[in-house]
Amino acid sequence: MALGTRAVIAGTLIHHSDRGIQYACAEYLAELDRHAILPSMSRSGCPYDNAMAESFMKTLKQEEVDGRTYRGLDHVRTSMSEFLETIYNRKRLHSALGYRPPEEFEGQFAEPPWAAAQQPKAALTQPTP
Repeated sequence: MALGTRAVIAGTLIHHSDRGIQYACAEYLAELDRHAILPSMSRSGCPYDNAMAESFMKTLKQEEVDGRTYRGLDHVRTSMSEFLETIYNRKRLHSALGYRPPEEFEGQFAEPPWAAAQQPKAALTQPTP
């Protein structure tokens, strides 16, 4: 979902996970590599490595799941997507991001200040048709 809705600057995104087989299998690691995403796994027996992911799951459960009754799998998917995109990513303040929502925080990286310097000189001086 994130790859479908966000631009990834090669080599800047780190996917942190636990050591589950679904994250360690060759196919999953190849998919991360295909998108220039760096894998990072918790050290064996060290629960603190995964603290940020655990914090997210706590937030998801407390703010979306607890007290809700879902009518089926489609309702769960719709509700989760709505929570993640409209509340968690756009409105909810995150202390690790300077008390800004993720969308606002990521926006500062949308056009890196050095992007123009990476363009060939001719591309910068030629008029756009």
